Amino acid sequence: MMMVELTSVPGAALPVAELADHLRLARGFSDDGSQDSQLESCLRAALSGIEARIGKALFQRRFVLTLMAWQGRDRHVLPIAPVSRIDSVKLITRAGAETLVEPGLYRLRPDGQRPALAATGASLPAPGQGGTIEVEFTAGHATEWTGIPADLRQAALILAGEYWGQNLEAQSGLPFAVSVLLEPHRPVRLRGNLQ
Repeated sequence: MMMVELTSVPGAALPVAELADHLRLARGFSDDGSQDSQLESCLRAALSGIEARIGKALFQRRFVLTLMAWQGRDRHVLPIAPVSRIDSVKLITRAGAETLVEPGLYRLRPDGQRPALAATGASLPAPGQGGTIEVEFTAGHATEWTGIPADLRQAALILAGEYWGQNLEAQSGLPFAVSVLLEPHRPVRLRGNLQ
């Protein structure tokens, strides 16, 4: 399994000015924007770290997931949440020929933790021997900063501030305040087979 981000978060959507205020930069001075690229870099690193920790996309964007086989005959749990739509499913032969799967054969099973691509019939279409499956989908909380849950926004600002000051704790890797804010969003691990 391999997942690739097809679209990235546009720089204009990132809260660079809010991070500067959070860090109390340039108080009493005019803002010439000279630090904006470094602030943006810290924000991108913080967002990436948070997404990896909680398994959720904060900003909405498109992804492609490449698989050798489905997890089950009738469903496949997607590796990131929340998923708003399945854009396409393709079966690709070993020789590279692509077949677009009819959208009526599958549906999105939304879930805040474990969204899944589910068959509308008995099973999902399978690739031929040596073939692969490509699932393009859109995932993320929102396209705008204000649409992301407030506790995740605060965690991103705190973590970006830590990257700015390079004050990360060597043992935990995350400040305690960020860990507390992320805890309600972390995936719940249960034993047994989840359907």
